[in-house]
Amino acid sequence: MTGTAIDVVDVTKVFGSEQSGAVRALNGVSVQIRDNEFFTLLGPSGCGKTTLLRMIAGFEEPTTGHILLHGKPIEGLPPHKRPVNTVFQSYALFPHMTVRENIRFGLEMKGVDRTRADARVAEMIALVKLGGMEHRKPAQLSGGQQQRVALARALVNRPTVLLLDEPLGALDLKLRKEMQLELKALQREVGITFVYVTHDQEEALTMSDTIVVMRDGRIQQQGSPTELYERPINQFVAGFIGTSNFLGGALAAAPDGSGRAAVRTDRGLELSGFVTDPEATVAAGNQVTVAIRPERMEVLPAAATTAAASAGWHEVRGTIHQGTYLGDQTEYRIETDQAGEVIVRRQNAAGTGGALGAGPGDPVVVRWHEEANLILAG
Repeated sequence: MTGTAIDVVDVTKVFGSEQSGAVRALNGVSVQIRDNEFFTLLGPSGCGKTTLLRMIAGFEEPTTGHILLHGKPIEGLPPHKRPVNTVFQSYALFPHMTVRENIRFGLEMKGVDRTRADARVAEMIALVKLGGMEHRKPAQLSGGQQQRVALARALVNRPTVLLLDEPLGALDLKLRKEMQLELKALQREVGITFVYVTHDQEEALTMSDTIVVMRDGRIQQQGSPTELYERPINQFVAGFIGTSNFLGGALAAAPDGSGRAAVRTDRGLELSGFVTDPEATVAAGNQVTVAIRPERMEVLPAAATTAAASAGWHEVRGTIHQGTYLGDQTEYRIETDQAGEVIVRRQNAAGTGGALGAGPGDPVVVRWHEEANLILAG
């Protein structure tokens, strides 16, 4: 992934006019998408991710800014003349055509000769594991099989870039998880750039090489799944990708050379951790937020003996408000004096049913190591 497939340069998109109430869907967005990369645009509804995808596809044009494909501007180029294909959530299969005919359709539109078309269709059917189903129509296929047909139809023309607009949204949870793994494996096998749009953070974390988190038409953060989960740069990213406990406070000491800083929370807790945005300007007295992932916290019976005062551990006492059994984990909501309500996830050991020996109303100890503290500036 050394070359650049797509350059989005300072793109703004405005719908409507000043008189009719203009809507700014994108505001100065710039991203680079590398060759052979699984690149995901992630964010809530209305953040601008689908608008950006539609501009790459050619269904919308930027109000200002430029989009380049392998260094060449593509503004004004109609969708059918761009070396990209799009897979939509609805799949848009032709109901009167068979699997083979649906996949073959794009080749016929381009005038590919019969022999070459037959070979390519057979290659795609094998790639998406639909052998033996060539003569079925969409109504005779499951949701996952229909999605495979849509993928094969998009890939048969050998696009430089495949655009995917929430293609798994219509599938049930189990099938969606299976298709996430299949899509990533398919992308590696065909070796082209995938640009994927979703609001599902688990999908993004499972499949992506690079994720861009968007909000209100702007990019909040870009990085690998690990970077975004372990080092979110603001409260929105920390809350949108996974779950976090947030403690407000002020810097008691500015970051040292390694980025470590001390924080005094609004409830008087003395914490230390790392500032997650290395470019942020932070100084003693600045308001910050400390984020702590629920799985990085431990919950223990109130009578438990801990070593919280040593080795960098923090400890607060509280009362269980609610416990929810999730199979592999139990999630506890715990009200504490020093940290407010916190969410703690405890891994369930085999055969225990997640039993902590405590339930709603019972006192407990919550503890976590200082390495779990992520300091979010601003």
